[in-house]
Amino acid sequence: MGHDHAPSSSPRNRIAIAFAIIAVFLVVQIIGALASGSLALLADSAHMSSDAIGLLVALIASILALRPATERHTFGFRRVEVLGAAVNGLILSVVAILVAIEAVRRLLIPDELVEPVALPMLIVAIVGLCANIAAFLVLRGGDRNSLNLRGALLEVVGDTLGSIAAIVAAIVLLLTGFAQADAIASLVIAALIVPRAAVLLRDVVRVLILSVPRETDIALIRSHLAEEAGVVAVHDVHVWSITTGSPVFSAHVQVDPAVLAEGRTSELLTRLQACLEDHFDVAHSTFQLEPAGHSEEPTHR
Repeated sequence: MGHDHAPSSSPRNRIAIAFAIIAVFLVVQIIGALASGSLALLADSAHMSSDAIGLLVALIASILALRPATERHTFGFRRVEVLGAAVNGLILSVVAILVAIEAVRRLLIPDELVEPVALPMLIVAIVGLCANIAAFLVLRGGDRNSLNLRGALLEVVGDTLGSIAAIVAAIVLLLTGFAQADAIASLVIAALIVPRAAVLLRDVVRVLILSVPRETDIALIRSHLAEEAGVVAVHDVHVWSITTGSPVFSAHVQVDPAVLAEGRTSELLTRLQACLEDHFDVAHSTFQLEPAGHSEEPTHR
């Protein structure tokens, strides 16, 4: 079975297009926030800045991930995608804290509450929503196989919700003159950022500490492998991920002595690897074949 660690260039193309969309509109939104005096737009601009930075980090990471494996980096550079996702999560967390602090300050100190100009705020927020929807459509679908792309998509989704909050605040301000709606919308945006950052960082930690991928059932894998002709027992099983969508598997397999004596180990290895790839989408697997009774079942699995 092939052990190709090179990722597809599709996530890179998606990220590049989304970055271009977000970067262009970011300039428009910052100008609109300064012109209207809206904290919600400024908060959404900060969030969109984190989107742009996160997408840029994701783009750089995806380019590095395309570099081939070397003798020093035998799995290639796919783990860089995970580090890029970690940077995304940290950026989101910092943005949420800063936005929340400024919004609370404006609500608690009425003298510093600046009433934004509602109409420009509304127009810029609507355009921002369109930009985020466009970026979402570009990124959608690729996140299932890339933690990095998932982080980028989560940021865009959150920013879409932030644009909606800014639109609502602008409409309230336009119809009622309730200036605090802007600061309240900023708090909503901050609240939207926090759980997404937490989920992303959780997934990053799972990969970095070599946790078993959430969709992987080790007992089921062991059962499948044990059903192969010539297999007596499967133990010392390890499953982890280089990055999302790239599981790696290793195991010790006790086999019937006749398999070893008759030189059928190559055939058995082919069947075991095919079983993992066909049923569990594991393309990279390593098996240590042992004669039955070679060792006791280890205490760890």
